[in-house]
Amino acid sequence: MKLFLKGERCYDKDKCAIDKGRPSPGPARFGRRTQSDYNLQLREKQRVKRAYGLSEKQFFLTFRRAVKQKGVTGDVMLTLLERRLDNLVFRMGLASSRNQARQIVGHKHIAVNGKLVNLPSYVCKPGDEISIRQKSRGHGHVKDAIEISRERTSPAWVEVNYDQYLGRMVEDCNVEEVRGDFDMRLIIEYYSR
Repeated sequence: MKLFLKGERCYDKDKCAIDKGRPSPGPARFGRRTQSDYNLQLREKQRVKRAYGLSEKQFFLTFRRAVKQKGVTGDVMLTLLERRLDNLVFRMGLASSRNQARQIVGHKHIAVNGKLVNLPSYVCKPGDEISIRQKSRGHGHVKDAIEISRERTSPAWVEVNYDQYLGRMVEDCNVEEVRGDFDMRLIIEYYSR
């Protein structure tokens, strides 16, 4: 399954390794065994963790924060992951991948509501305005990412103005739209053992 870790390469069918139908590496002498419940849960947790670029500790802390809040734990956890600053920079198209978004935030190129924020784990609220700082707008990787993003559509919960290098989180993410990619039930079961 595509995790969109390579930025623009994942959108191009000619460059994406998954779309080319390449066989997976490794010996083929072992037959497929039925996977245990634990194995399924672990693989799903690892997949979500890698897709958002989090360490094990960060992912577990996000789970603990989601458990403490009201609502369905899986939906709350997805909302918390989508509200991270590095993910919002990626979703708005100010970076071509989540890794690049994390680096842009860490290198102090992003401001939230006019204030410098260099923590990729910063959790934004609806109404927050995310912009690229004035002196960082001339960087080539930012311009390239914006040119690529003009062709893609951003999610409904964010508004983007590429001419002014800013975006706004209008509302919380639509969990139905994001939930289709991941089975959060397996992750909740994994941590509830």
